[in-house]
Amino acid sequence: MKPIYESRETRYEIDRCEPQNNAIRNGNIAFHALSKGHYPGVPMPQNLLPGLNSIGFWNADSSQTWEEELHRNEGVEIAFLESGTIALVTGNKKYELRAGQFVVTRPWQLHKLGNIGPCRLHWLILDVGVRRPHQAWQWPDWMVLTKDDLAELTRRLLENDDPVRTANQAMVQAFRALARTIEVWDRPHAISRLATNLNQLFLGILGAASDAPAREIHEPTSRQRAVESFLIGLKNEPVTRQEPWTIDRMAEHCGMGVTSFSKYCRELVNAGPMEFLNRCRLDHAVDLLRQNGGLSITDIAMTCGFNSSQYFATCFRQRFHVAPSKFTPRSGVLNLDAGKLQRS
Repeated sequence: MKPIYESRETRYEIDRCEPQNNAIRNGNIAFHALSKGHYPGVPMPQNLLPGLNSIGFWNADSSQTWEEELHRNEGVEIAFLESGTIALVTGNKKYELRAGQFVVTRPWQLHKLGNIGPCRLHWLILDVGVRRPHQAWQWPDWMVLTKDDLAELTRRLLENDDPVRTANQAMVQAFRALARTIEVWDRPHAISRLATNLNQLFLGILGAASDAPAREIHEPTSRQRAVESFLIGLKNEPVTRQEPWTIDRMAEHCGMGVTSFSKYCRELVNAGPMEFLNRCRLDHAVDLLRQNGGLSITDIAMTCGFNSSQYFATCFRQRFHVAPSKFTPRSGVLNLDAGKLQRS
């Protein structure tokens, strides 16, 4: 039976999470969540942090072949993209989310995520007792913001029709702290840490809503564009992939230090520079194996930029759980591209 909620004469279908559940079962995403009701994750008692129906994060190290169904939630959903890229559809609008942005969708808004690249996504769903825009919001008792601050937060979330914003540092730190708490949920004081970090998060959201202009457009910087262009070359250009790259050489090629280069790389493709390079090389190797052109494993390794067939075989097994010599087009190796980077 499809999960629904009712608002007087109206019945809404809410998120069934079927695509996510399939992705979890198939090992396409590393999924960590606490949940109530039908949402996937470790079950939470209903009386624990009332209103919090789902909270968690997923990590995808490759592009996904699935996307969410259009759905509503029985609460306000706040999602934060820490790294990678995802498309958001809400109403008749489409947004291309970049690392560092967060999204607020209200219970009456149809929405879905699609075109999911390698990414790390955090979210929470909080039921504030509303299903329609005219209803009064009821924040749970464990929220410690003042009455005036909660009223301002309600107004800003209710009146803002642009769902995409850039997260401030307080929000980023709160989401990361929440993720750490979810990973060690069975340890002492986890509930207190969760409640504390949730309050820090909503205070950060209030600050972001207060500081942001009415319509904020996130444009990548010239340094970010330089890294993005370089990563596109690694993905699409065999000659570039075959170069004997080191992190130092990559950073120098983009005209910046290693720390900044690595930061931009992880934001764009949810992977470090050398990890992304190996993904690109391995994806090319799979293409060559599928073509079955008579190349030996050593020939494929060298063509793709690996220094030795032994190291190539080790990397291949680690990623695809099959030796390259045993690979066939029916080996179940799917979803083989290094990301959603596209040529502009």
